[in-house]
Amino acid sequence: MIFKEILKNRGYALRNRRSQVRILSGAQFSLDNLPFMLTKKSLFFLSVFYFSTLIWSASKPLDTFTWFLEVVPSLVGLVVLVCTYRKFPMTSLVYFLFVVHSLILFVGGHYTYAKVPLFDWIDHAFHLGRNHYDKLGHFAQGFIPAIIAREILLRTSPLKRGKWLFFITVSICLAISAFYELVEWWVAIGTGEGAEAFLGTQGYIWDTQSDMFLALVGAVVSLFTLSSLHDAALKKIMND
Repeated sequence: MIFKEILKNRGYALRNRRSQVRILSGAQFSLDNLPFMLTKKSLFFLSVFYFSTLIWSASKPLDTFTWFLEVVPSLVGLVVLVCTYRKFPMTSLVYFLFVVHSLILFVGGHYTYAKVPLFDWIDHAFHLGRNHYDKLGHFAQGFIPAIIAREILLRTSPLKRGKWLFFITVSICLAISAFYELVEWWVAIGTGEGAEAFLGTQGYIWDTQSDMFLALVGAVVSLFTLSSLHDAALKKIMND
């Protein structure tokens, strides 16, 4: 009897561990395990971090005009998120990713994308031939909008999770990237040499194409890695 009881307890413990593994792997989520639920406290810290990095970025940037061009998308996004917070609050994941993306923009605006010190060091250490911080920025340009677009589509359209949602979300991200390249072109035409740091081509003839490709890759990677976490965050906000 004692032996059977031990086996029974071991079996229960094993099943419990497997259940925990399934929760952590994304097959089944407990909302309490989400790493960044949007409480007043977390919203406060995100806000402090956002404005602290914005102030740092605006402090003696390498090129003021380039700084303005780089941070404008974040400031516009901030206005939209603040204005829609009460009527259409987004998930905690969206707000967190927005701050991460803003940080990338603020760093790029402060130093210009071609002269970010860490990526200069990487360039010299690995003989890459250019500073690749702009490529990180364009990867993020697909990675982060993918979750925002996915959320809006799931909450406001008849689309459900599946191939069409994946395809349309990726297409939206690629369209955003292509439109941004058009904006860069228009700015370059309108301002001449003053937009050279904003373009950040660094002499690479395939810069535009590689930028859009990395945004595409970023969107695909985002949907494959964050969809389960995003679904859990959506479940929470729908229940609330």
